Amino acid sequence: MVTLKGVHIYLRALEPEDLDFIYKVENDERVWEVSATQSPYSKFLIKQYLENAHLDIYEAKQLRLVICVQGTDTVVGLIDLYDFNPTHRRAGVGILILEDADRRKGYGKEALKLVLKYGKTHLHLHQMYATIAAHNKISQDLFTGQGFQFIGQRKDWNLHEGKFHHENFYQHIYVH
Repeated sequence: MVTLKGVHIYLRALEPEDLDFIYKVENDERVWEVSATQSPYSKFLIKQYLENAHLDIYEAKQLRLVICVQGTDTVVGLIDLYDFNPTHRRAGVGILILEDADRRKGYGKEALKLVLKYGKTHLHLHQMYATIAAHNKISQDLFTGQGFQFIGQRKDWNLHEGKFHHENFYQHIYVH
C-alpha cells in the first residue's frame, strides 16, 4: 500500500532541488503569520536545512513533505508533521499551498488525507492536531472536513501586524 500517493497529488521528501521553493516560502511575508517567522532566511541557511532533511522523524521530531502535482511534478506546497511525540503517539500537522492559483483545487485536502493515513499506518499515531488562526475559515473547513474537531481557542495568542489574534486548536483522534 502506497500511502503518500493520491489521485491528483503525491507527497515526497525534500530534495536539494527544492532550495528555491523553500527559499520562496520562508521569505514570503504573506505566510509569516502561520509559520511564526519574523525575519528572512538566507539561501545558505536553507541549504543547510535541506542537508539535514534526511533525519528520521524519530530523531528530528518533525517531517516536512513536498506536495507535488501528479503528471507534471509541479511543487505546489508543503505539509509538515511537527512536535512528533512517539511516546504519546501524536503530532501536529500544518499545510501550505503557496500560490493563490493553486488553492481551492483540492491539493490541501488530498495531502491531509494522505498524511492522516501515513500517520496511522506508519507512525501508529493515536492523534494529530492543528492550530489555525481564528479568522482562517478556509483552513478550519479543510481540517474539520477531514475529521478534526474544534477543541478550544487561545485568546490573543499571536501578534501579527500590531494586533493580537485568537488561535483555534483542532484535534483528530484515530479510531483503532
